[in-house]
Amino acid sequence: MRLVNSEDSSVIAEMIDGRGIASVHHQWNQSGLPKGDRISFYKNILLSGIKALNSGPLTGVSVIISGMASSSIGMIELPYTNIPFSFCDTNLHVHKIAADDRFLHDIFIVSGLRTTSDVMRGEETMLYGCEIGKGDHLVIFPGTHSKHVIVHNHIVKGFKTYMTGELFDLLINKSILAGSVEKENLSELNKHHFINGVNDALSSHLLNNIFHIRTNQLFGKLGKKENYLYLSGLIIGEELKNIPIENNRPVTVVSSGILSCLYSEALLALGIKDKLVLQNEDAALIRGQTVMLNQYE
Repeated sequence: MRLVNSEDSSVIAEMIDGRGIASVHHQWNQSGLPKGDRISFYKNILLSGIKALNSGPLTGVSVIISGMASSSIGMIELPYTNIPFSFCDTNLHVHKIAADDRFLHDIFIVSGLRTTSDVMRGEETMLYGCEIGKGDHLVIFPGTHSKHVIVHNHIVKGFKTYMTGELFDLLINKSILAGSVEKENLSELNKHHFINGVNDALSSHLLNNIFHIRTNQLFGKLGKKENYLYLSGLIIGEELKNIPIENNRPVTVVSSGILSCLYSEALLALGIKDKLVLQNEDAALIRGQTVMLNQYE
């Protein structure tokens, strides 16, 4: 949760709560409260976060929430907005919950986008905050469920979801490969293992490639840490390998930290160089929420 200056998007105060939406929804299910108290329950969660910001009286300051807060496990479920969608307009479904005597803030909850076969919640808000010019662009949001968004002149024409992060987590924690990997950070000295995984993803099938994690260890080819990087390269390479390089379309990666580094290295290995742009996901989210709040208030 962040307290943000709406004039320049600067962060005044910030607090981090380890509970995700699934955890809060589980708390709600366990509370035994009637359905009609759902919004009040979530308001109490928000109120504890606002108090933790410890920034003095905030009466009248609006709250904007995007992402899974508008999903079936969130504060209130909102319908998706169909594409094509212009993130220069105000045509998203946004639900306002007016301030009251107990919660002294208007709440604006932002819905997501949908195609005929795919959905997103949260990335549409970051798009508002991305610096994207006119023409054709591919915008990538790495994560548990990575999104590839096709944008033309600030209009979302289509997008696809890749379960990259979730598959990687399952493989390293729940599969037979768990005993063959050990977490390792990427560095200049070891990144060739990651790049090898990216390149191998181009030339053969994922279901065969991932078994090599086990045989790499059995045959003494790679240690557990090297295997971790190699598997990361395989999975990310599988996600990215069908990006058309020949059309020279700019590729923007909206991320931060290790994921930004990994996707940058993978895209460079795949031949996307001059047209690669990196943007910070937190900065994009803050700018996007600020722009949207100024539009909808």
